[in-house]
Order: sequence, then C-alpha cells, then structure tokens
Amino acid sequence: MTYQPPTALPHHLLSLEGMQRALAGHDFGTVFRLARRHAGISYSRIAAACDIKPERVGTLARGRGRITTFSKIAEIADALRIPGHMVGLAPRPWEAGDVPTDQYAAENGPTSVRRRSILQVASTAGLAAALPALHRPPAPKRVTIQDVRRLKERTARLRRLDDILGGGDTYRVYLGEYQATKAMLRDSAFTPDARQHLVALLAEQAQQAGWAAFDGGRQTEAESLYTESRTAAEEAGDSDLLGNAYAFLAYQTADRDAAVEIAASSCATITPGTPAGVRALLHERLAWACAVAGQPAATERALDTARTALDTQPADEPQPDWASWVDQTELDIMTGRCWTELRRPLRAVPVLTRALDQYADHHARDKALYLSWLADSYLTAGEVEAAAAVTGRALDLAAGVASVRPRQRLAPLLRQLRQHAELSAVQDVLAKINP
Repeated sequence: MTYQPPTALPHHLLSLEGMQRALAGHDFGTVFRLARRHAGISYSRIAAACDIKPERVGTLARGRGRITTFSKIAEIADALRIPGHMVGLAPRPWEAGDVPTDQYAAENGPTSVRRRSILQVASTAGLAAALPALHRPPAPKRVTIQDVRRLKERTARLRRLDDILGGGDTYRVYLGEYQATKAMLRDSAFTPDARQHLVALLAEQAQQAGWAAFDGGRQTEAESLYTESRTAAEEAGDSDLLGNAYAFLAYQTADRDAAVEIAASSCATITPGTPAGVRALLHERLAWACAVAGQPAATERALDTARTALDTQPADEPQPDWASWVDQTELDIMTGRCWTELRRPLRAVPVLTRALDQYADHHARDKALYLSWLADSYLTAGEVEAAAAVTGRALDLAAGVASVRPRQRLAPLLRQLRQHAELSAVQDVLAKINP
C-alpha cells in the first residue's frame, strides 16, 4: 500500500498571529495541536519523531511547559520541517534541499513524521515574515583564513546590537550566527589553519549567544552555550576565549563558593601574551565573584590587578573585539558594584556616581542596571530619597528593554522603598509602576 501523507496545514492557519507567536516563543504545544487537528498526525508519532515522551507531548499540547534547550528545538524543527529562522536557528540542511524527502522516508520508514513537511507552505503563507532572518552570505565550500576574517568582522558588527538592545531581541540573531558557523564546520572543507580559526570563532559566537540568553532570562540555554564555548576554545587552543568562557560560567553560577573557584580558573588561563583588556576583564569578574561571596580582601586584590592591567596597557596593543568594551569607566562601575554588594556605600556611591555621569543614556539596559546598584548603596546608607530618585531614573531607562535583569535588580529595591511610602519621592517612584 502506498503511503499517503497527511494533508498539510491550511494556508490560513499558518498566517494566524497565534501560530506566529507560538513559534516565536518556542510554544511547540500549539504546533503539536495543529499538527494533530489539521494534518492528522498523532501525538505518539510526533513523540517518536521528536524523541519526546508521549506524555510530555500531551503536556505541552495542553499548554503546560515549554521546550527550553536549543538542541531539542533544533530536533523538533527538523522533525516537523519548521524553517530554522522561525525558531531562532540557522537554516536547516534540508532547507537547501540537501536531504530529499524520499530519503527521509527511506531512512525513517513510511509512517515517519519526517516524510511530510507539516509547515511546508509557511514560506508562502507569510509566517516567515514573523521572524525575519538576517542576510547571510552563502557558506563557502572551502573555507579560507580570509573567509574566517570576514565572519569575525560580521560577528563584531552584530555585537554592537548588544549596546542598545536586550537579550530578548538579540538572542535569535546571535544563536543563528553560532548555528551557521557550526554547520559550516560540519559541511565545509578547509585550507590549512582555517578550521582552527573557525572553531575559535564558534567559541566567541557561543559566548555572545550565551550572554544574550542570560540577559533574556534563558538560564539553561546560557549555561549550555557557555559550556560549548569552553569546549570549542579548548579545541582551538585559544586561552583568552577559554578564560572568558570560565568567567561567563562563574558569572551566572548560583553557588557562591563555586563561582569564586570558576572565576579563579578563568584567571589561571592568563598567559604573558594575554592582552591587557582581557586580563582586566577576567580579574574584574573574579572580583565580582568574591564580592558576592562576601570576601572583601580578595575582591580588592582582584580589582587592583584589573586596574593595573589597564594602567599599564600599551597604547598600540591590539584587543579582541569581545573585550574592547573594558575600560576605566567600566572598571569603576564594577568597583562600585562590588562595594555595593559588600555593603560599603561610602566606597560605592562616589565611584558609581562618577562613572555613571560619563555613561550615555542610549546604553539603556546597562545604565539602568548600574543605577540599581547606586540606588542600593543609597538605601544601605539610609538615603531613601536619593535611592528613590535613582530608582526612578532606572525604571525610565529600563522601560521597553528586552532584558530581564533590570527588572530583577529593581524589584527588591522597590520592595524596600514601599516601606517608606509616606515620602513623596517614594510615591513618585511607585506611581511609575502603579500608574
């Protein structure tokens, strides 16, 4: 008997805003329901194709839970033939026609979900416009050093998005670049040394995607990307990127003692050839881990080492683009953050005030975050009105920024300020969140 594929989803369903939002939010439960209702594909077949337990598919279809790991997102996208850019991935191999549909049937059996592109008509239904992909030049079949340099320049340009946008806006962009490089490593040939340089670029892109995931509240994805970055940096033999991978892992580790150990491991990767900006970055991350762990002496030593690195930096020393943002102002801000965390407001307030006076408002997310530490120090010092004024500025800057971190930082400050609701300055701030 010849296999008859299920009917594709009707054109009008694929253009519904609900379907667009489902894919944008990785709500595959909605996708599963539509696949069963309109394409005749059972949950058990979806489970087998996507390597998910049948009861988990049912749970997702009832709107309970989300798919959170990008490796599983990729697996589902391939199983259901969802174009990569719709779920924040690079184009999948089958999108270029690399694996014919008949080959899927031969490899997976005539009843496999993979035999049918459930979202086959998406490209003509207007759904693709919901998550536009960045223009990306075709991957070369034979990658040269010059190709890798061009990709590094592209990565540096895209990194500038982080200056003005939050991780909720940039995550899919950075993840797509990482996935494209990963596919290139798998599918392309290389000239001598080109592959090693591309693996190093993969480590760099994984860190950028991990940072956006962290900023957007995707903790699991961030940790996975940082871990993959560490592996890639080790393979490439790039000690600077390896140190930064450890620093990122330390930055999001909840266990305070473990964070100090990991941050110390990042500094242990420093060599005589490590640029000053990278040395300063790794030591200031160590300082932060020590401050969170309540270790003032170790914090001050790490901050002093970071400052010495910047003070003695040769004017003509090249810095990697991923560390080029580290300067005296950023170090002042980290210094103030550390002293705030250690409850030393007399040290924190002057250095934060001086640094933030030089910090432009168009860096809205970062300035809102840094103002939250200044407000925190004012509260520690008992200066409630000053804390309220700074919190108000931070709330204004954070409005509309696709980052969870300013809200997370400001929430406990607002709870403390509510204890002083009789003050007009506090009433003004509370009015911003309860208009």
